[in-house]
This record gives sequence, C-alpha cells and structure tokens, in this order.
Amino acid sequence: MSEVLIVPTMAEMLAQGKQPEVLFWVGCAGSFDDRSKKITKAFVQILNRANVSFAVLGTEESCTGDPAKRAGNEFLFQMQAMMNIEVLNAYEIKKIVTACPHCFNTLKNEYPELGGKYEVLHHTEFLKSLLDNGRLTIEGGQFKGKRITFHDPCYLGRANKVYEAPRDLIQKLDAELVEMKRSRANGLCCGAGGAQMFKDAEPGNKEINIERTEDALETKPDIIAAGCPFCNTMMTDGIKNKEKEGEVKVLDIAELIANAQDL
Repeated sequence: MSEVLIVPTMAEMLAQGKQPEVLFWVGCAGSFDDRSKKITKAFVQILNRANVSFAVLGTEESCTGDPAKRAGNEFLFQMQAMMNIEVLNAYEIKKIVTACPHCFNTLKNEYPELGGKYEVLHHTEFLKSLLDNGRLTIEGGQFKGKRITFHDPCYLGRANKVYEAPRDLIQKLDAELVEMKRSRANGLCCGAGGAQMFKDAEPGNKEINIERTEDALETKPDIIAAGCPFCNTMMTDGIKNKEKEGEVKVLDIAELIANAQDL
C-alpha cells in the first residue's frame, strides 16, 4: 500500500484543458463511511495501476438523491438530482463509474428524464472491461482456491440485471465461486436498500441482514464478496452477530482485486 494515490478533480482537469476518460462517482458511503473509504481507495489504486484517466468531482459531488426518492420525498430527490446534473453537464461528462449500486441505478435510470444523460457503469462492469481490453491483469495471489460467495446487491442484480461481471472477476482470482441458494434474480436483500439503512428496524423476530448472512454462511465461505458499500456494512454486521469475524471476511470486489495485486 505504498503507492501514492493520484486522485485529480474535474476542476483540476479542466484547468489543464484535459477531459478524463471516466468520472469516478464516489458516493456518500465511499466518501464518508470509514469502511467504505477502503473500497474507494482500492478502486483508485486499480485505476492508477491500469493507467485509466479519471477524475472525481470532490466537494462538487452531492448525494444522488437515492435515499430521498426511496423514502418518498420526490421533491428533495429532484432538487438533489438537478444540482448534480448542472455540475455534470457543465463539465460535459459522458461516462461515469461508481462503486455504489444505488448511485449507479439512480444516475443510469432516473437522471436521463431530468436532463442528465450519461453512460453509467458499476465498478465491476468497468473492471471487467479493463480486463477484457488487456489494460488490467489479475492473478489469484492470496485468494487462489479460497471459497468466495457473492451477494447480489438488489440495485445491481434485480434492478439492472448485472450478474456476470462480479462473478467473472471472482473466477479470475482462481477462487472457488460458491453460490448461495438465493442468488442472482432470486437474491435476498441485505436489508439496507430502499432507504431502510436510515430508519429503525420494524417489529419481527429476525433482522434481514442476519437472514442473509445465514444464507452466505451455509456455503461455508472464506470470504463473502460484495459489490455495494451498504451490503458490505450489513453483511459485516451479520458476521459480527454470528461471531464469525475471525473466520469469514466481507470484502468488496475492488478490494479483492487490489489485495490480489498487492496494490
């Protein structure tokens, strides 16, 4: 982890008269949550290693409005969205990559009708494209032969039908991909989507994330792979609840690749 992280902002790029290949949309979790910052860092390390010209908005980036919309506050959502679209269009952004399926879904599917039309990729799709184009190579390294199960984020899987990219990346690590009984189109929510992350639990005898963690533990994994910062938090909490912290790790796909490459 000795590499110096190079993270240019769009403002800096513009001052140099440059336009990056892709805008990295960091998202609230990736910016402020200590655990999710590690995912952001891992992804940036991979982008640097693959010589991808990218930039972030920095302080000009605001919440996409996903939680507001899911919680039913359409007015607040449109206000947040319009502010972001103004910034993105001013920079003439064409292509956006993000490690958060909630940002991904909102930018991709809900911004166009408000005047924000961009090519939007989830970071697993973008990493897969780097691999396919030979810009990135992955060796199994420390994950060779490890049992890894992938939890499908709702807004990546069921909402946007992205199932293969994260699985292809896991298999490139020479790991053994083990599927949960409920996976892909039948995957179970981690319990944080639809703005549930920000409200108290409702009455019941079990939290959703505990149920989902049990699904994962049934596969006897060494690692639970996630592709969403919210899922990561919920599954990590589930592992703590089951007192399996020393045995099972919860890692984002970007972290798996960065760790395998010793970035």
